[in-house]
Amino acid sequence: MKLTVFYDGQFWLGVVEQKEGEALKAVRYVFGSEPKDEEVLAFVNGPMLSLLHKCRTTTTVPLEMQRRKNPKRMQREAAKEMKTRPLSTYAQTALQLELEHRKKERKVWRKEQREALIKRKRELKRLKAKAKHRGR
Repeated sequence: MKLTVFYDGQFWLGVVEQKEGEALKAVRYVFGSEPKDEEVLAFVNGPMLSLLHKCRTTTTVPLEMQRRKNPKRMQREAAKEMKTRPLSTYAQTALQLELEHRKKERKVWRKEQREALIKRKRELKRLKAKAKHRGR
């Protein structure tokens, strides 16, 4: 699991990436203003895991050869990663899939709400016409 906090030009964002075998889940969390260490720790201890469990979409990641690396090499790679772009393309793909999934859910929900409102209006109109017909 990996948490990356960065500034996107407007807000401070946190991107959580979790690898499970070949599957990768990524979730974005908006901090707003620059988060202090306590806020990041509160996020890690609080809503981070629940956000990952809510994420339904995953993307596959090619397996890399897992070899034990020299500590100095790992330190250099960590420094290099800090300098590069904060999001991996796999995380971006996972985030995009999650956004599309939520968009479809909202569309279905809105359609059901709209149909329920139309049905309710039609029923009220029918009751009103019936009451008028009876002379009330």
